[in-house]
Amino acid sequence: MKQTPEHAEESRKETTSRPDSGFMEKTFGQGWKRKFGLVFLVLVVVAGGAGAWMFLSPLLERRIPMEEFGLECLQAAADRDQDGLDDQSDIYQSALDYLSTSPSYQSRYYSGGYPDDDCGVCTDVVGFALLGAGYNLRDLMNADIQTSPEAYQIDHPDSNIDFRRVRNIKIWLDRYARSLSRDLRDPLAWQPGDIVVFPEHIGIISEYRNASNVPYVLHLRSGIQLSHEEDILEARNDLVGHYRIIEELIP
Repeated sequence: MKQTPEHAEESRKETTSRPDSGFMEKTFGQGWKRKFGLVFLVLVVVAGGAGAWMFLSPLLERRIPMEEFGLECLQAAADRDQDGLDDQSDIYQSALDYLSTSPSYQSRYYSGGYPDDDCGVCTDVVGFALLGAGYNLRDLMNADIQTSPEAYQIDHPDSNIDFRRVRNIKIWLDRYARSLSRDLRDPLAWQPGDIVVFPEHIGIISEYRNASNVPYVLHLRSGIQLSHEEDILEARNDLVGHYRIIEELIP
């Protein structure tokens, strides 16, 4: 079939727009496609390996018990729920018990306040930890909001959700818990069952530590969290509170 001038022009444009394989061979040598493919494959493997290491490294780190640093777990004088386990230990164990259910990270509203469907957020770790030790944070905070609304500045109080907000928990802790040092260089200041607060996050101190004697944190932060016990204190610079529950300070 005879090629029209229009077809010839389109063919010429298509040909000139393709890479010049001769130029590539002169520049990179014969087999340049294979070389580039190998380089690309290596980059993919390296990037994938780095990503996998960042994702899995928390599971590969050695968690060191406090005892190996010559430290003992603090035992509180009180036993709020009279179950034979002191409050400090009870709060810590209750946090472990809640996280052992592998709650799915979901922010939802519950008519009873506490999640009842194997879901939760960071504040629920603290809520269930305190509940298991005999401290119903929902009721305690609701009563405080009713008697001292100016302390919380909540436009429309709702007992089912107020106690599940980091901001409100920090206000309550400032009022009724013992505020402690935030100095990570002071290993004696950190005990299992202590509560740590960040601007939009909260967790419970673990009995395990990293090689620098800095404690791990029990927390719930996302739906792809491989471990609920993580070494995060040194990696963050926004710690705003470190607290300990003392029964005699709570009304």
